[in-house]
Amino acid sequence: MPTPSSRRTFLQQSSGLIAGTALGIPAVHGGGGSEIKFAVIGFGGRGSGAANQILNTKGNTKLIAIADAFPDHGVFKKRLEATRKRWGQKVDLPAERIFSGLDGYKKAIDCGPDLVVIATPPGFKPQQFEYAIHKNKHVFMEKPIASDVIGVRRVLEANKLAKANSRMVGIGLQRRHEEIYRDCVKRLQDGVIGDINLMRVYWNGRGIWYRERQPDMTDMQFQVNNWYHFCWASGDQICEQHIHNIDVGCWVKGMFPVEANGMGGSELRMGGDHTKSQIFDHTFVEFTFEDGTKMYSQGRHVPGSWTQVSEFAHGSKGVSKVGGWIQPFGGERIKIRGKAGGHQQEQHDLIEALMRGDIYNEADYGAMSTFTAILGREACYSGQRLLAKDLMEHGRSYCPGIDQYTWETEPPVVKDENGRYPVPVPGRYKPYA
Repeated sequence: MPTPSSRRTFLQQSSGLIAGTALGIPAVHGGGGSEIKFAVIGFGGRGSGAANQILNTKGNTKLIAIADAFPDHGVFKKRLEATRKRWGQKVDLPAERIFSGLDGYKKAIDCGPDLVVIATPPGFKPQQFEYAIHKNKHVFMEKPIASDVIGVRRVLEANKLAKANSRMVGIGLQRRHEEIYRDCVKRLQDGVIGDINLMRVYWNGRGIWYRERQPDMTDMQFQVNNWYHFCWASGDQICEQHIHNIDVGCWVKGMFPVEANGMGGSELRMGGDHTKSQIFDHTFVEFTFEDGTKMYSQGRHVPGSWTQVSEFAHGSKGVSKVGGWIQPFGGERIKIRGKAGGHQQEQHDLIEALMRGDIYNEADYGAMSTFTAILGREACYSGQRLLAKDLMEHGRSYCPGIDQYTWETEPPVVKDENGRYPVPVPGRYKPYA
């Protein structure tokens, strides 16, 4: 596990915009007037969203290449057509710079962009990040940054080179760029409700999308097209969505948990049909920080159940809904006011920093928040109390050999004799390699 930084250093790096340092170098792109060319790897909802948000900044930005697993699908074409129509000449995408397949990311990165947006399923991100950094590119990468511990370690290692070469790395944990969150977290860290002794974090929703198998699909194509439903690709709901709330809890505390225990299962996901999905539909985790305080985590996808997506901090002098309000004991509730819209703001911050020549790097805390979500998932899958240091060293690989995957490769998970995908069973599942 990386050596923990001091609390002061952690708070400075994670609550401020500049997570690295302004290096005093000339502006990366000629004082802000030069063109910033970028490529997008994975043009789904978040990839196309990030592209439009980058084009909507004050920078002289241009989209020059895309790699997507399924560029022939109608949804891809509609997104691209809408982007072209909205931005005109800021989208320079001839057919020869639109790449398909699982290795298309290399071709898009080799087209010469200054910035690479990585918005693919989490299992694929570590090797794509490595490739972009070794090609000396700036990177914006959506969360989570991996689906397993091996991927987290790859990103942490590649990020050493990124920092050595002064490469910008933004991570899509957009709450850290929202004014209402930044203001609230600063007040909490300044002691407005005293010592924080408990965090409660939630992502309880109703469910997610599913895409029916097409007749000509290989099993790899089917699983990649339904990546959320397979842990090797998505990391499960606790990583793919609940990471936002877990990250906020760690941000407020100024540290990452050192152990976890949890529970969960998959009784109602897709109506209990494990021929279509293998991830849990509910998890509950008790995280423990090094100071002995706790963070309780709920993640759920169950139609008809209570929904909640939020974070709460409990202190010795009050309680706060992070990004919403602060309630000191015996005092009046303080409403947090300011801008939300973190998806757009994180791109404003990234592009404006590039124009100034400032360099910040969010990959380390993005990796460690991903690891914390994985720690919670593995505790739920196994039913065991897990120590973070042990899991970081011995955690299992969910997608071995992923760098060589093709559409004909057998996926990491296959159906049993009854046509069902395996689902982890607490008490039997082994979290270590």
